[in-house]
Amino acid sequence: MTHYQLAQTNKIKSWVVITAFTLFVGLSAYAIAYGFGYGLDMVGIALIVSGVMSFASYWWSDKVILSISKARPAKREEFFDFYTVTENLAQSQGMPMPKLYVIDDSAMNAFATGRDPDHAVVCATTGLLQRLERPEIEGVVAHELSHVRNYDIRLMSIVTILVGMIALLSDWALRMTFWGKGGSRDNKEGGQLQVIMFAVGLVLALLSPLIAQLIQLAVSRKREFLADASGVSITKNPEGLMRALVKISQDKEPLEVANKATAHLYISNPLKNVHGAVGLFAGLFQTHPPVEKRIAALKGLV
Repeated sequence: MTHYQLAQTNKIKSWVVITAFTLFVGLSAYAIAYGFGYGLDMVGIALIVSGVMSFASYWWSDKVILSISKARPAKREEFFDFYTVTENLAQSQGMPMPKLYVIDDSAMNAFATGRDPDHAVVCATTGLLQRLERPEIEGVVAHELSHVRNYDIRLMSIVTILVGMIALLSDWALRMTFWGKGGSRDNKEGGQLQVIMFAVGLVLALLSPLIAQLIQLAVSRKREFLADASGVSITKNPEGLMRALVKISQDKEPLEVANKATAHLYISNPLKNVHGAVGLFAGLFQTHPPVEKRIAALKGLV
């Protein structure tokens, strides 16, 4: 599949994700409003809110993600290799120069975000830029530019924002089980409804792992392999990316600003599977293929 076909596929999947999210919020709001006897006005409000948030997730996802990540603009004079490598690679591919940001953290990682190549951002940690050599930085940047060119960034950014919205919805449903009294219904029915709505809230809360699974399906391991291969086709130097992946995998420091919603954006899992449940379920909900397999695939390109 060419990168043009990948880009078109990701454009379609982005709108499918947004549509499915809006429908999910609307149906959930209907079930809650009906159970509490609040009428269908709440459904309309929920649909409006979900529609606005879906649009915002498309239009401003890069700004939200950069804010969550506490990233700052990368200046050319401060991060010369990062800036000039990206500039050279973008020019060689006829791509717009993405905005460059850095995260002040000694952990080694990088990601790309944005809604399209004209509004793309490549972000790296200061730890990665300080500890990688120029050919290795080139391999990482080429990997991220491949995500930009294939429109992976749009899909990954939208999913990140919508995961947060699902979490807010589940929290809202759980709170309503304690605050709601069933509208005009009597106490008995109100008590029964509270039990029902607690179950609804619990189900919504339990959707969080499923959303993580959806991320895995939407941004699959195959895309990381493809970005690795596409990156090497840009640099013509598999060794650079392979050495970078080895060094990144050997870094055991988790990235403090990363979380479960943004972990899939990075070139390598930033959580390092050290936080209890994350490690327990890492095998089930991993968003990245093992580094060993990625390196083996790159060696096959040599």
